[in-house]
Amino acid sequence: VLDVGANVEADAAQLVSFAIMGEAYARATLGKEHPTIGLLNIGSEEMKGHDEVREAHEMLRTLDIGLNYRGFVEGDDISMGSVDVIVTDGFTGNVALKTGEGVARMLATRVREALTKSLVTKAGAALASSGLKELREQMNPSNANGGVLLGLGGVSVKSHGGTDARGFATACVLAADLSTSHYQEEVAANLTRIQQKGVAAG
Repeated sequence: VLDVGANVEADAAQLVSFAIMGEAYARATLGKEHPTIGLLNIGSEEMKGHDEVREAHEMLRTLDIGLNYRGFVEGDDISMGSVDVIVTDGFTGNVALKTGEGVARMLATRVREALTKSLVTKAGAALASSGLKELREQMNPSNANGGVLLGLGGVSVKSHGGTDARGFATACVLAADLSTSHYQEEVAANLTRIQQKGVAAG
């Protein structure tokens, strides 16, 4: 998801630039040749959303640079992984990020309460312990810590302020991996392509 807070507001051209940078980043780091892109909106219908989102949608739909653009996506697509790259302004992206964090903490608390309610639920938890451990590991935010600032001349990874030592280590590993990847070249090449098409980079 980008942006998640670096730019609170974004016009249509900036949203297109986010899509370009996100696509290049996904290609370089996820190993996907044609990562899918979605534009976050309040619905999938063409008439929904504010002017900047609708204008960016039209630009991405008609921009002939080989993007695998899938159109509008909604908030539930973030957690479902419907597309590889979700584009939005920083205000909306940050709210979505923090909401996801809160929901994950709430679910962890509710599951723990439910599984320790009685002897029967405790026995069930013991039987399902390996599966629950795997789920807890998958949902641990420390395993995915680190926001990458794209479009800069070097590698910049911002760690979440509330993370633990493991999360900080995850961000450091991400920065080290990025320093040896070709994502900056991919981002620069994509930005050059849209500038050649007459779309100003944000």
